[in-house]
Amino acid sequence: MMTPTIEIQNLAEAECLGLMRSQPVGRLVFTENALPAIRPVNYVLDGRDIIVKASPETWISRLAGSVVAFEVDQIDPRSHTGWSVVVLGKAEFVTDIDQLVRLSDPNHRPWAPGRHDRCMRLRAAEITGRRLALAA
Repeated sequence: MMTPTIEIQNLAEAECLGLMRSQPVGRLVFTENALPAIRPVNYVLDGRDIIVKASPETWISRLAGSVVAFEVDQIDPRSHTGWSVVVLGKAEFVTDIDQLVRLSDPNHRPWAPGRHDRCMRLRAAEITGRRLALAA
């Protein structure tokens, strides 16, 4: 039995953004106490930027001004196919009232319990993606 051939395809930014819209949870990657840290978060897109809501008392409150990464993917473990998108950029907190009102979506409810009245924006500087697909 032949093993199917998998090929790696680089994705255009528009396709990356479309794929990101299809998933409710991604992973925020940052530095904590000089060590790499990764946290799953639910998010929404605002253009090219990623919006995460959190409690002001959590780890996310320390990220303002930091360069962070964000990753989201979908993998099929049976076929070994799927995709991954990585976003690099700087974290900032949204403080402008008009932006906060515009970004307040009643359908976007964080999964973690507690208050989520802090709004973090990851300003996307770079968006890259790759797809693992069966060769034609």
